[in-house]
Amino acid sequence: MLIAFLIMLREGIEAALIVGIVAGFLKQSGHHDLMPKVWLGVAAAVLICFGLGFAIHRITGEIPQKQQEFVVGMIGLLAVGMLTYMLLWMQKAARSMKQQFQDSIQAALNKGGSGWALVLMAFLAVMREGLESVFFLIAVFTQSPDSRMPLGAAGGLLASAAVGILLYQGGIRLNLGKFFRWTGVFLIFVAAGLLSGSFRALHEAGVWNAGQQVIADFSGFLHEDSPLGVLMGGFFGYTDHPTVSDVLWYVVYLFPVLFWFLRGSQAASSSR
Repeated sequence: MLIAFLIMLREGIEAALIVGIVAGFLKQSGHHDLMPKVWLGVAAAVLICFGLGFAIHRITGEIPQKQQEFVVGMIGLLAVGMLTYMLLWMQKAARSMKQQFQDSIQAALNKGGSGWALVLMAFLAVMREGLESVFFLIAVFTQSPDSRMPLGAAGGLLASAAVGILLYQGGIRLNLGKFFRWTGVFLIFVAAGLLSGSFRALHEAGVWNAGQQVIADFSGFLHEDSPLGVLMGGFFGYTDHPTVSDVLWYVVYLFPVLFWFLRGSQAASSSR
């Protein structure tokens, strides 16, 4: 539940920032009448992402077990790739995001078209964050089912919307640099566990068979079906009988991406 909340909070705030930049620019430039069209683009993106997530969840629940494990593994790999790209892109683009979007908005207004270019801009911005959330949540849920996951995701979405409104109105000041840095570090650990879990699913599907030697048995210390074990599995991909493949993929992803992310965050902070 908590991981779904944090994922939707982070992704929701990113989307809220983009929509907030659009709304703020339109208000300052005297084009506030175009905001209903922007909200139309936002609503369309949310509905499409929700429908896609529901469809994928239904489809994966109806196919045979072996094929289901393959789909779970591939969704996990896609989610890790999208998450990694999002983290590294956000790290580089955060400093110039506002100016870039304001330039894009002005260009859209100059072209005319009754504001439909802004609808498309808002739609694509929310759609991108929404698709990242959909694939990541599905991948986490299928590897560590939690009936409260939808509740956590809804809570994170509502919280991000509230933060976005308060930021737009100037009611609160949030250190976005620190927020994205620390949630980014947390999600890198989650993605490392998701990556190793994806290859476990591909092994169950008969696709990945390398490095399946069990290197330890932690079931006597922390069983993976215990409450804490389930929590650790959902957050970090914990298993009480890790294989060479599990550890290898976890380490190969975690250390390079974490080093790259922290180094880039430190450089961004220094430049600011």
